[in-house]
Amino acid sequence: MNLSLHGLDQRLLRDGLLFFAIPMAFALAHDRTLGWQVDRRAVRDALLLSAFVTPFYVVGSTLPGVREFYPMWGLESAAPAAFVPHAIKQFLLVVAGETFFRGLFCVGLREKGPWVAFISPVIYALLHANKPPIELLLSGPTDVLFGLSDYHANSLLPSICAHGLGLILLDWLVLHDPLIDPETAAGWFEWLPIVL
Repeated sequence: MNLSLHGLDQRLLRDGLLFFAIPMAFALAHDRTLGWQVDRRAVRDALLLSAFVTPFYVVGSTLPGVREFYPMWGLESAAPAAFVPHAIKQFLLVVAGETFFRGLFCVGLREKGPWVAFISPVIYALLHANKPPIELLLSGPTDVLFGLSDYHANSLLPSICAHGLGLILLDWLVLHDPLIDPETAAGWFEWLPIVL
């Protein structure tokens, strides 16, 4: 029996340890909260942030560079048997990443003020260096937006919903014909000095 992990499973194990288990252990050891609470404000902020970022995922799914890169880890079908397990694992990766970047740095350091949302954008952007240029360009500002949303909500729910559901939507859209003509969408960004 082969127990070796590849691709998404390997990444899930690595990120689960680095970005979820270690921050949670740190939080428990230092009596800190990382934003694992849900209340009315968190739900409202999650809905607002998700509504705000959804058009970015829809437009992004039409860009040639994004369509070539996604979906990651070899997913080639939108059939439920393939897509649903992939989507669940992708969502769990987001939970781990948001626990580290927003939970540890934004909610966990809440007493320092809203400036904590500016701690991680450079590190977050570096983790997107191998992704399409438009994603790299947007990763720093997105990190700040997600951080401020979680800081305001005192919860990880906004960034987990916006990021996790957004990535699942992106994968789904890329596996289908574009909703917007790719040339039209690329034309909207022709002023950017990057390859789309």
